[in-house]
Amino acid sequence: MRRLIIAAAAFAALATPALAGTLQEVTTHGMIVTIQDMNIDVEFTPDGKFTALDGQVTGAWRIDGDKLCTTSNAAPAEACVAYPKDKKSGDTFDVTGDQGSATIHIK
Repeated sequence: MRRLIIAAAAFAALATPALAGTLQEVTTHGMIVTIQDMNIDVEFTPDGKFTALDGQVTGAWRIDGDKLCTTSNAAPAEACVAYPKDKKSGDTFDVTGDQGSATIHIK
């Protein structure tokens, strides 16, 4: 029984997506989203809220596997975008969602 519990715990640790690291970095440090040469500073709070464009855009966020899902006053329908794994503060990379492509810089 003890081996079964240890094996289950080890499997659960392996099953945790590595992507959570990237999304943890994004939601902890914030990010700069660049869309068509426009830089948008996005700040996240631990209670699942975010702000952008100096508070003009407010909304909610959640993590779903390798995706960051958001709703906002500017886009009320939930949008989920997949993020690459193993990114950390200071990294820059591209993502593509239903609205097109954007460059992300983790602060």
